[in-house]
Amino acid sequence: MASWCVRAVRQSCSLLASPAVIRASPRLLCTATQQKSGPGSSEEATAAAEAEKSAAEKALSEEKAQLEEQLKDMTEKYKRALADTENLRTRTQKMIEDAKLYGIQGFCKDLLEVADILEKATESVPKEEVTSQNPHLKNLYDGLVMTEVQIQKVFSKHGLSRLNPDGQKFDPYEHEALFHAPVEGKEPGTVAIVTKVGYKLHGRTLRPALVGVAKAP
Repeated sequence: MASWCVRAVRQSCSLLASPAVIRASPRLLCTATQQKSGPGSSEEATAAAEAEKSAAEKALSEEKAQLEEQLKDMTEKYKRALADTENLRTRTQKMIEDAKLYGIQGFCKDLLEVADILEKATESVPKEEVTSQNPHLKNLYDGLVMTEVQIQKVFSKHGLSRLNPDGQKFDPYEHEALFHAPVEGKEPGTVAIVTKVGYKLHGRTLRPALVGVAKAP
């Protein structure tokens, strides 16, 4: 009877010391720990994840707004640069066109003196003397007239036109008044006498006409 009891005790100790029982203990401990933690830990983890997601979305939204502002600023600068470039191109084109039109104005001014001399020479010849009885004077006069006509044709070809404002209203942009005096038969403010004709180059006054202006008596 005593030996049977000893064997029973030994078998019980062997079962308690077996690897299966020892391996099961950590699982039981983990299960116990999870049960002890409860559902609150899962909610806290979810809340932390939501907070992290919200912070990331906020950072992305701020970065997007900053990039949109930079894009808007760069677009405005690009448009201004295009406008400035177009204005520069227009001004440059205008300067080129003006240079083509008015680049000869210095040369034209010098030729105007020649035209003035021809005009004075033609006017100085007595018209009654220009007859077939004075062939030399007639030939000279005809040559002066032909030269004057030809030089006016050359002027017209290059955009140079003559200004003879006799009887016209005085224009300070085209005429230079040498004096003001009452003149019979002339309205006040009109050109009464033309001392020297003026010229325009492509519509721009190259030399104003020297005039006397009528005024009220």
